[in-house]
Amino acid sequence: MYDEMHDASGAVRPHYQGYQRWLEGIDRERIEQRRAEADLLFRRVGITFNVYGDSSGTERLIPFDLLPRVIPTGEWRMLEHGLRQRVAALNAFLGDIYHDGEILAAGKVPAAKVRQHPQYREVMRGHSVPGGVYAHIAGIDLVRDGAGRYCVLEDNLRTPSGVSYMLENRKVMMQLFPELFDAQRIAPVDHYPELLLNSLRAVAPDGVRDPTVVLLTPGRFNSAYFEHTFLAQQMGIELVEGPDLYVQDDRVWLQTTRGPQRVDVIYRRIDDDFLDPEAFRADSVLGVAGLMRAYRAGGVTIANGVGTGVADDKSIYPYVPEMIRFYLGEEPVLDNVPTWLLENRDDLAYVLEHLPELVVKEAQGSGGYGMLIGPTASKQEIADYRARILAAPADFIAQPTLSLSTCPTFVESGVAPRHIDLRPFVLSGRDVCIVPGGLTRVALKEGSLVVNSSQGGGTKDTWVLEHV
Repeated sequence: MYDEMHDASGAVRPHYQGYQRWLEGIDRERIEQRRAEADLLFRRVGITFNVYGDSSGTERLIPFDLLPRVIPTGEWRMLEHGLRQRVAALNAFLGDIYHDGEILAAGKVPAAKVRQHPQYREVMRGHSVPGGVYAHIAGIDLVRDGAGRYCVLEDNLRTPSGVSYMLENRKVMMQLFPELFDAQRIAPVDHYPELLLNSLRAVAPDGVRDPTVVLLTPGRFNSAYFEHTFLAQQMGIELVEGPDLYVQDDRVWLQTTRGPQRVDVIYRRIDDDFLDPEAFRADSVLGVAGLMRAYRAGGVTIANGVGTGVADDKSIYPYVPEMIRFYLGEEPVLDNVPTWLLENRDDLAYVLEHLPELVVKEAQGSGGYGMLIGPTASKQEIADYRARILAAPADFIAQPTLSLSTCPTFVESGVAPRHIDLRPFVLSGRDVCIVPGGLTRVALKEGSLVVNSSQGGGTKDTWVLEHV
């Protein structure tokens, strides 16, 4: 497997040498003290999360590792290029499938797979969005294989989360270890809220000169509620829930103590189904009645756009490289992980024969739930999963068990390698912006490949060194 900090000979890679010199001069006692201080800081700002299905209802602190993940600037430039390319193609795909459907007519993506997809929204047919941007905020999950090659594992285009941890991780590291930042040129990330607000303001409806932006949350019981409050505060915008808004004359209004205020852009952290009880689930109390009427009339912008979920489904993911070729006329900079679609007879036969070697996922799953990791599963777990696959093959995809790259991590026994991934955040408005780095998630259990916080994973600060 690929070690982020050490090469094959065991030597420290150039971009980690500054950190290594510092690490050699610090004792274990001070590290333990700083770990305790980090936990206290995170608790003070309330950076906790809820786990769906946890009957205790308790909030958890996401474990934070003090040993950063470091990326040299040349490597980051390549990643940035690939991320821009991928998100541009995904936005083009969304615009196409809700209008002319050229990629479907060309047979590059199966039309039935798209138009019969649970996340395909017929209400979006023919609706043009400002700037052609559907996925205003995209979280693209990257992993490195055994050779150190970056691959895209997953595209998150609906309501991607985790950026608050990226920002707080950096803030805590700077507070605890200022000498590290004095000694090295580490690209900043603290301007993300400003970039996000500017991106959202740039896609306001035509003719709006000073747009009002709000963040729509499902409320305090949502697992990402801390992030909702954090981002609203950092951007200086109102955090609202569905009952705070109403629609009149195809415009959205916020009820305030000073009277109604028009809302021009809604950064929503609510899934499509709950956005508007008139258009989707009639029993939703989280959304705003008539919101889709105002949206289609051009009275408000919703970010991310309605219907983006069809483009980030795991069964659509294998077609993204072809989208890049079709819309941009370019070869993908970042490859996909090899993927088998179990709706295909040959793929199904291969996967069933090799289940103990593969990772199988629900096409619409998230958070690390509903997965089978063949090499670590019991015979009974494999047999049970086989039965699920046979009952509905189209609901699953499979991938090889990747030997994810590792990064040294502070654990109870000292410093040890643990598997990691990376989620950079891509902002699309008038321009495309990416803060250097992203959220590095780490599987804290020895040998585990599951980095999700809901499955016991932690996070690290991600440094892009500007001079390496």
